[in-house]
Amino acid sequence: MRSIAIINQKGGVGKTTTAVNLSAALAAAGNRVCVLDLDPQAHASLHLGVVLGDDEPSMYTVLTDDELSLAAIRRQVDENLWVAPASLDLAAAEMELAGEVGREVILRDKLAADNEPFDFLVLDCPPSLGVLTLNALTAVTEVFLPLQPHFLALHGLSKLLRTIELVAHRLNTGLTLTGVVLCMYDSGTRLAAEVSEDVEAFFDRQTQRPGPWSGAKCFETRIRRNIRLAEAPSFGRSIFQYAADSHGAEDYSQLAREVLGLPLQIETPVVIPRAAAA
Repeated sequence: MRSIAIINQKGGVGKTTTAVNLSAALAAAGNRVCVLDLDPQAHASLHLGVVLGDDEPSMYTVLTDDELSLAAIRRQVDENLWVAPASLDLAAAEMELAGEVGREVILRDKLAADNEPFDFLVLDCPPSLGVLTLNALTAVTEVFLPLQPHFLALHGLSKLLRTIELVAHRLNTGLTLTGVVLCMYDSGTRLAAEVSEDVEAFFDRQTQRPGPWSGAKCFETRIRRNIRLAEAPSFGRSIFQYAADSHGAEDYSQLAREVLGLPLQIETPVVIPRAAAA
């Protein structure tokens, strides 16, 4: 099983959109995928159509109740796709777990006790570097970093990389930063191209020093800015359920192919017959 944490301490960069729609694309390719929603805003859960009642257990309950398993809260939302939903109560977990011994490995232990066979485990993390994100980094082997291509994209990145390095050194020696996903990409602007080059150059320099990010790359697929991606969560659907013919669906399908190690599909240009063109 590949376990992937989607993280960025900066909000609004396409983190949840990537976690949900990449998972949906991997599931559509025949893989068994489970999304773990670790964000108290529960946007990944809402995006997949799951709204919890006041007394229903969530990831908060799993992290704070030794007896509750992940299987008890997991829900199937589509073929090959499951979600372990979050609730607003998860915000309290940061404080409640602060004094717990071994608080950084609670999620890792819960996953170790879960026998459900998945091909991919995708964790949607909160926009912070607190206890919840630390649990995610301790429990997975890969990190995907969504970035928006503007000049503030690298702001705070050094702190995030330092956190990944510390976790890899002290708690999870198998942790690696696999790649950067450029989201909300405006292909027609010079700014997007320039910032993309800066991001790629930044990670090229990191490969010269040992660390969990030494093999990181920018994924070739760019997630274009697309209104359908923004609309899909309000309908509780992935982009493939909401608008399968959109650029958003096309881009996340391409990203899934990269993650699976498959060649990207080259678009066939549309040829307009002369009669129609006339």
